[in-house]
Amino acid sequence: MNSEYFKQFISLPPRTEILNRLWDFQHSKNYISDSDVTTLAKEYNISEVEVEGVASFYHFFHRKPAGKYVIYLNNSMTSQIKGYKRILEAFERETSATVGSTDPTGTFGLYLTPCIGLSDQEPAALINFHPFVNLNSLKVREIITQLKKGVPVEEICDEPEENLRYTPENKPSLFFSEFKIGKSISKLTDMEPEGVIEALRLTKLAGRGGAFYPTWMKWQAAADEKETKKVVVCNADEGEPGTFKDRVLMQRVPESMIEGMIICAYTIGASFGLIYLRGEYTWLKQRLEQAIKLYREKGLLGKDCGGITDFHFDIKIQMGAGSYVCGEETALLESAEGKRGEPRTRWFFPVQKGFLNLPTVVNNVETFCAAARIINMGADKYLTYGIPKSPGTKVISVSGDCKYPGIYEIEWGMTLRELLQECGAEDPYFIQESGPSGTVHTLDEQDQPFALFSDFFVQHIRCGGALTVYNKSRDIITILLNYADFYKHESCGICTPCRAGNFIIERKLERVRNGVANRNDIDELKEWGVLMRNTSRCGLGKTATNSLINTLDKFGDYFEKIVQHNGSDQSLKFDLEAATRDYEEFKD
Repeated sequence: MNSEYFKQFISLPPRTEILNRLWDFQHSKNYISDSDVTTLAKEYNISEVEVEGVASFYHFFHRKPAGKYVIYLNNSMTSQIKGYKRILEAFERETSATVGSTDPTGTFGLYLTPCIGLSDQEPAALINFHPFVNLNSLKVREIITQLKKGVPVEEICDEPEENLRYTPENKPSLFFSEFKIGKSISKLTDMEPEGVIEALRLTKLAGRGGAFYPTWMKWQAAADEKETKKVVVCNADEGEPGTFKDRVLMQRVPESMIEGMIICAYTIGASFGLIYLRGEYTWLKQRLEQAIKLYREKGLLGKDCGGITDFHFDIKIQMGAGSYVCGEETALLESAEGKRGEPRTRWFFPVQKGFLNLPTVVNNVETFCAAARIINMGADKYLTYGIPKSPGTKVISVSGDCKYPGIYEIEWGMTLRELLQECGAEDPYFIQESGPSGTVHTLDEQDQPFALFSDFFVQHIRCGGALTVYNKSRDIITILLNYADFYKHESCGICTPCRAGNFIIERKLERVRNGVANRNDIDELKEWGVLMRNTSRCGLGKTATNSLINTLDKFGDYFEKIVQHNGSDQSLKFDLEAATRDYEEFKD
């Protein structure tokens, strides 16, 4: 982006540039050297230990040479069921690199990473942060052959499909219909901030990142703060495995997200906007920068935005660097300030003291897009969608064992059964909603509606944005172990319940997989899950065991069949085929 233009309106402390500087070093030679750490320490007048602490926190920063071509292969559960192992073998064979290292020539580095926002097009990988989707062994061979010939990555990478599968019947899409730039901004002076707040209140817009906090209450709280400098932050760090709705919104209609941020800034009196974009979406950065540039050229960003006197507001993009916990709003703010992305203790809410201790509204991509559409079309028309207590639509990422993975914009009130039918679910059995931190559903619950609120005694599903379908051939313990491994690696480690709990849960699940678990192990799994939920410092630890607890409750018969009932852990389940598999594979 044009940083000089941005600096006309916003002055930020130099320290906030440290992630960008680390990215510069990483991109220039594919690692961060000791001399780079020393340079940054002198530049920002901080210790080398502090710079090291920041660099070591993020998955995509390497302290040793990571190869000319850095390959990140998605190892999430959706990838696992779509052929991940074959693709990993193909990359190892074609590059001569093993996981976590480079090949002998230093040309290729091969690394694993959890969900890269392409669950509808698995197996998928990033090479130098360019996307490659729907991989198979032959495609991997062709990619590596081309790279060895010196063909630039950007010339052979894929353009991920949007895969918009479903929008409301007999009505225009709320999120994906044509968006006229500046139309909602032109309504702001007539509505005034109070009118915007009222429109959000009437439409019951709630945060679409999973917490579902009423948007109007958050914006009102920030508007009421007396501090003259305020901030709007868009959380585009969409890291929940199985979720890719925000990616598609940014691919297709980034203007609605930007316009939602401008509306928020006008409402609360902010002058600075920040889009925190996950490192896995580096390939989307140019698309967003083009949209921001267009808004500046039209006078909708910068000085007197949209012709509104004294409303000065501009937006900057901050790239993340590979950390799931930075999806938690206070960890995101710490990261944007150039620090380790560790969640803050809740002495203050971000609307009181957020980015640089200024009042800050943090909403995710879908929330800002929805706000722009509400102001654009008016509350009355928005209320014709959905059901009375849950108006509007919800964008859901669907993947897994289904014929039509992709994006489904459903009206609140659609049932789980109807969505499973629309996506062509194949023998659904274990249905994961809102990613590993969400809820597991069985077929007994498929008549429940998706809703924010419903009538008393009516069970409903509050979906944060993803639905992953697993059929009966998928092993439940393998799924839970994948989740546990994910959370063990993504925990920031600052609080003991999450740091130790995820490790212990993984070990307990391994006992179940190995056939040595007894009833006490199952009870202890649930006890640890509840303990983490009640005592962890942030949302990661509090929700990491949601799926585990759900599964133990809803698939009790499954666990009864596979645990020992004699109290002994000595009769290890022995699988002769598994024990001799490596020998049989290589004996010739």
